[in-house]
Amino acid sequence: MNDVSARHALDRLIAERRERYEALSRLIGRNPAYIQQYIKRGTPRKLDEADRRTLARYFGVDERLLGGPEEGRAQVPVKKRSLPIVTVPRLSLGASAGVGSLDDDERASGAMAFDAAWLRDMGVKGDALSIIRVDGESMAPTLNDGDDIMVDGADGAARLRDGIYVLRLDDVLMVKRVAMGPKRGRFSVRSDNPHFPNWDDIDPGLVDIVGRVIWTGRRVG
Repeated sequence: MNDVSARHALDRLIAERRERYEALSRLIGRNPAYIQQYIKRGTPRKLDEADRRTLARYFGVDERLLGGPEEGRAQVPVKKRSLPIVTVPRLSLGASAGVGSLDDDERASGAMAFDAAWLRDMGVKGDALSIIRVDGESMAPTLNDGDDIMVDGADGAARLRDGIYVLRLDDVLMVKRVAMGPKRGRFSVRSDNPHFPNWDDIDPGLVDIVGRVIWTGRRVG
């Protein structure tokens, strides 16, 4: 609201409520002629912020009616905080075809950034994580050819349990589902795709558990 409209609005409120200029001037701690000069002569051009607030409360109206800011109160700028980010290496090798090792630095082909708090909520630490590509359809529809998977190298053989893991079997790096068997220490390596083979009752000594798969991402379209 502009200054002229604010003065007219205050004059209308005074007339409707049968108030007196002098009394309102004293209400805000000014000389008796202050409000009359403001309305009739435009002096001062606008009410002081504290005076405007007092009058708005007295009449029970929105402060904007008397020339206050449009939002009713000043907007306090919010200081943006930089979020801690963990950079996870993206390795060029693929799981389920080919031979490789997730700690081979020369195979790193880039990196992906993740929110540190999000990783912490998942119960993982960034220093043991890697991103690799899925090759083939042996784990479809759970994991498809070309999907990226995050592998937690700190969650390996010592904590082995049902789940999806990257492992080496017969010198081939692959991503498979591990199912713990009834015999202590023995487990099965399974493909989610029924057209691919499974290996049952495996001797743990024949398998190198690289890490547990904890996240996947894929391109859409």
